[in-house]
Amino acid sequence: MNEYINLNEDNIEEEHICCAIGDPKHQAGVDKKKEWIKNKLKDGHVFRKLKERGKIFIEYEPIETAWVPIIGKNYMYIYCLWVAGSFKGKGIGKELLEYAINDAKNKKMSGICTLVSKKKKPFLGEKKFFEHFKFKVIDTIDDYELMVLSFDAKETPKFSDSARKMAIENQDFTIYYSSECPYVEYEVKELSDYAKSKNIKLNFVKIDSLELAKNAPCIFNNWANFYKGKFISNTILNANALEKLIK
Repeated sequence: MNEYINLNEDNIEEEHICCAIGDPKHQAGVDKKKEWIKNKLKDGHVFRKLKERGKIFIEYEPIETAWVPIIGKNYMYIYCLWVAGSFKGKGIGKELLEYAINDAKNKKMSGICTLVSKKKKPFLGEKKFFEHFKFKVIDTIDDYELMVLSFDAKETPKFSDSARKMAIENQDFTIYYSSECPYVEYEVKELSDYAKSKNIKLNFVKIDSLELAKNAPCIFNNWANFYKGKFISNTILNANALEKLIK
């Protein structure tokens, strides 16, 4: 039987958080992520992982306090569900999702939701996987879809009006980001150094509050790229990827 751990104030310093496991260059990002989780625990944030050394976890919390431009009441929002490497195909993803669904039901929530895309994109869940559990698409912005599993007939979540803009006024390459992902901290520094060395105008906007997250001008889970005022992707970039995009 698989064993799992939920992070809490007592164990979070000793436990790894899966994503950037064993990569020293991302340690600053790991520290930021842990601090972010600790601050979110009071909101009912759940980070549940397999009791093994690997990238296997689910992360969710009530939609009212979730750092995404999605509006709703009494729903859980799944930030991320990740099962990587040799752990795939063993029913672990199913167990993690079923735990979240049952947790939402036990807490008398109206349902549970998550962000996916019509075509596979990085850092988003697999649409077909959630369809298997009877999740349905209830709102769409371009290729991005909000999927919901409702437990009752109450009002379902939706994307905020700000998210539907998918555009900003600044015409320079601009990146919106937050500390939700441990990869972010290192890439912000790498991109900043690269832009400076190439004399490229590059702007960063840090989402560091619930208000900013709920009013993000695009689909946002932890990173968003804009160029010439338009949203272009949710892919976390390194210097090489930025160079290719600019070219």
